[in-house]
Amino acid sequence: MLFSDHTREYYPNAPVHEVICQLRFPTILSINQNEPAEFQESIRDVFPQYARKQDVSPPRLSGLGTSNIKVEQPPSITNYHFLSPDGAWKLNLTRDFIALSTLRYPGWEDFAHYLDRPLASFIKLYNPAWFLRVGLRYRNIISRKRLNLEDMTWSDLIQSSYLGPLSEEDLDESRVTQYSCDLSMKLDSSCQAKVHAGPGLIKGKEVDPEIKFILDLDLFMSGNVPCTLAAASLETLHGHANRVFEGAVTDTLRDAMR
Repeated sequence: MLFSDHTREYYPNAPVHEVICQLRFPTILSINQNEPAEFQESIRDVFPQYARKQDVSPPRLSGLGTSNIKVEQPPSITNYHFLSPDGAWKLNLTRDFIALSTLRYPGWEDFAHYLDRPLASFIKLYNPAWFLRVGLRYRNIISRKRLNLEDMTWSDLIQSSYLGPLSEEDLDESRVTQYSCDLSMKLDSSCQAKVHAGPGLIKGKEVDPEIKFILDLDLFMSGNVPCTLAAASLETLHGHANRVFEGAVTDTLRDAMR
């Protein structure tokens, strides 16, 4: 099963690790040249911490197919960071995109509330022509240890659509050294999704020895999305994300998440 119309519900033990919303727009050069002081003032009560960083793009080759091949370093792009007091919420602004991310996802309504004012202020101050891409990404990391499911196999928790050979009864999952499912698909006439699913180790300051299941959902709309439809577009993407997530999990995992 890839999609499910299971009634949307709040899971106290949801495995969502990070949520990222990014809206890309035609380049606005003034953002790279002048610090966004007026934009900061409009959001400073929620995002009081500020940092400015330079994103360096990888070198690129020019003159391929000729005797005059050159390695060119694209100019760096200024990335403005605005953070909540506890650092759990981060807003990024560059000349090409605005993004909101959090490692403490409280649910869609609260997430959308955090985005409302920054997005409205950005549109008012910079008047982008449209959005080239509206994206919403959910990085889910399912830990059997955290959910007290250490005696369960992934087949008990994840639908076979994302397990491939791991769903076969004659294969001991402990013998599998690597497996992942990568799927790109159209969700409707305007929305698409890229899904990465599979077991793996999570790297941090220290490597966690527990093998967890990663379900990474990257949903997006591309094309010229009018600014007035940005919020509605995100609502649509969220609805699709819920159907994909519910289609990936079993009732056993739902019970544990509750």
